[in-house]
Formats: sequence, C-alpha cells, structure tokens
Amino acid sequence: MRFALIIAFCTASVLGGVFWYNLYLHPPKMPIDHISKLSKEEYLQGKIREEDTITRRSPRLSNTLDTMGLNMGAPVFIRIFKESRELEIWMKRDSDNQFQHVRTWEIAAMSGALGPKLAEGDRQAPEGFYYVSPSQMKPDSAFHLAFNIGYPNAYDRAHGRTGSFIMVHGNRVSTGCFAMTDYWIEEIYTLCATALKNGQPFFRVHIFPFRMTEERLAQENNSPWYGFWKNLKEGYDWFEQRKTPPNVTVQEKKYSFSE
Repeated sequence: MRFALIIAFCTASVLGGVFWYNLYLHPPKMPIDHISKLSKEEYLQGKIREEDTITRRSPRLSNTLDTMGLNMGAPVFIRIFKESRELEIWMKRDSDNQFQHVRTWEIAAMSGALGPKLAEGDRQAPEGFYYVSPSQMKPDSAFHLAFNIGYPNAYDRAHGRTGSFIMVHGNRVSTGCFAMTDYWIEEIYTLCATALKNGQPFFRVHIFPFRMTEERLAQENNSPWYGFWKNLKEGYDWFEQRKTPPNVTVQEKKYSFSE
C-alpha cells in the first residue's frame, strides 16, 4: 500500500511538472497589440502614450468594426451598469444614424453601493447622465489611460453633491471610479479618442444602478432612491426605444430629455 502511494505521488509530480513546463514553453497567447515599445521617458508623455495606443489598437478594432458595418471614428456612446459591473460602447451607423452595440466589458473594480455619489470622499461611483469632451481625456493618467466623466454635472450641483476627478481608467483598483484594466482601457480609449478626433464634439456616458427594466425597478420601490431611479429610467427608456441618446438638461432639479 505504501509503495503504491509513493508511485502515485511520483507520477502526479512528474505529470504536474510536465504541465507547468509546457505552460512555460507555450504561454497563453496575447494579441500583439498588447505590447508597447515605448521607452519609460516616452511613456511619461501623455500625447506619445495616446498616439502609441491608437496606433497599436486601431488595426484590429477596425477589422472588427468592418464586420459589423461600422466605421472607426464614428460617434460613440457609453452606458455603465453598476449592479452587473458592465460598461458598454455603442457606435453610430451611417445607414440610419442609430447607435449599434459594439462591445461590453466587465468593470474590474468599482467601489461603493447602488445609489448616487453624494460627497467628495464617500467612495461612491456616481449615477446619472454625463458627457466627455476632448479636454477631459487623460492620456497621462497615473492609471495608464483615462477620461473624466464630468462629475458633478448640473443635476449633481443642483442637489448639493460634491466630488471630483471621477474617471473611467486602467488598472484594477478604484475609489469611486471605474477601473477597466490597462489592456481593456486601451481599446475603450482608442474608440473614444478616435471619435473625438474625427469630429464628435463630446460623447455621452450614462451610468445606471442596474438595467432599468420595470421588473427590476419595482424591486426597489422602498429604496430612498426610487424617485431618482425613476427619473433615470426615463433616459434609459429613451435610448432603448430610439437607439439614439437623448439631449439631457436639468429642469426643477430633475433630468429632462429631448431630441
């Protein structure tokens, strides 16, 4: 019995060694556009970092978009769902000017609970309707690449909410922002930056606590945020029905939606 156990242990050790040796010789394949050849000095310059990212990531993204009937540089629109930790990008079609879903990424890190951000330092990720202009792109971010979503917006300020520098960025850590990993932020950043460079004046970022279906919202009828979330649902429904994001303004401390 003892001899059999020794033989079994040795066999398992050999097989395990073969497994790890082969894994070392044949590591999981990473796309070649993952690899940057920038020097440390070049990387520290945000403009060069941005150009390098777009140059590396655009060819494969363009091929993917071609298969979907979309063009690199077309206007983009982002939706974020906190409960399911998802970030979606949609892009505008030339054929009918409606937005088509391109890809959904898992959010690697996000702090706080469901509900809006209220104050600087509360570690909450915001909810609401935001937009990003070229000046809000941050290629020199300490978290590889980032863009500032524009919190607090007019609604937040009308309700006395405070905070600053809420980003979608790389890395895997977050205190109120949305961390997407360095690899995936390159893809997201490239699509957004290319759209801005191609003439889109800004892109919208809509952030929801969850997918705003009637059934899901009904589960929250006792929440202190139920009324706020019903207002968010109006903007959610606008896009779901029209596949074009609404123009969002703030009237009497509520979001208002129009063409």
